[in-house]
Amino acid sequence: MKKLFGASLLAAGLALGSVAQAAPTLLNVSYDVMRDFYKDYNTAFQKHWKAEHKEDITLQMSFGGSSKQARSVIDGLPADVITMNMATDINALADNGKLVPDNWVSLLPNHSAPFTSATVFIVRKGNPKALKDWPDLLKDGVQVIVPNPKTSGNGRYTYLSAWGYVLKNGGDDTKAKAFVGKLFKQAPVLDTGGRAATTTFMTNQIGDVLVTFENEAEMIAREFGRDQFEVIYPSVSAEAEPPVAVVDKVVEKKGTRAAAEEYLKYLWSPEGQEIAAANYLRPRDPAVLAKYTDRFPKVDFLSVEKTFGDWRTVQKTHFSDGGLFDQIYAQ
Repeated sequence: MKKLFGASLLAAGLALGSVAQAAPTLLNVSYDVMRDFYKDYNTAFQKHWKAEHKEDITLQMSFGGSSKQARSVIDGLPADVITMNMATDINALADNGKLVPDNWVSLLPNHSAPFTSATVFIVRKGNPKALKDWPDLLKDGVQVIVPNPKTSGNGRYTYLSAWGYVLKNGGDDTKAKAFVGKLFKQAPVLDTGGRAATTTFMTNQIGDVLVTFENEAEMIAREFGRDQFEVIYPSVSAEAEPPVAVVDKVVEKKGTRAAAEEYLKYLWSPEGQEIAAANYLRPRDPAVLAKYTDRFPKVDFLSVEKTFGDWRTVQKTHFSDGGLFDQIYAQ
């Protein structure tokens, strides 16, 4: 009887062990300026998952320059989900090893982008160089801090916004190329990602203006204090649509598809959208967005795809090796 009882305990222990092992673990490979958002979102999602499934879920994060992060996943970093700031970085996973399906962008609402953001200028308190719009960044003596468009979606949106400014004001591609070339000549350093550029500007006190996303401006305020800088909205901003996708090859291997899909879908839930707004990301839900008009000034967004073509064309023309950015920067 004693042996039988012991065997029963052992079997129960093994069963409990298997249940514990079954609790999913997800790795979200994301980009620099989303640390604060996912810190809040992951906590909320863990509570949601526990309530729905009566088990814990472990959420792991990896941050860096967006293109660098995409390359890490292509090279074997086992991301269950990838949350980037530009479609080119998820397209790269489709084009290299079919890690995501070619139609990934249509698998979730809003082109798989749960929120949007605008490009802004962060300037020193008092705006001593009087920087109001894109041409001001080309003035003699103005140092512009912006991450590298080859490794950072933040850098690419800056490039496209500046190019779009010229087109919107009657210029052609030749004038835009010269304008963007001069802009990047004003950069004393090109960091690999948006958070590194923030460190260069705020901690190392290099540069007169940091070009970044509006949600990063709020993170800077929380970390460094609101009295350290001012936020300027330029007249033209390419609409940033940070997309998300399940990494099919990884979740099939790990058996985490259901958890990964629910993790991303919850971004569109009322709670997910509220957390986005709290972190100064523009929610897609009109009802949530309407509650926060004070923090989201009206912006005349420039559509990247209507202006420049689909994202694969944008990447090939402007940011691939030997593309227009390389030509501009080499000069």
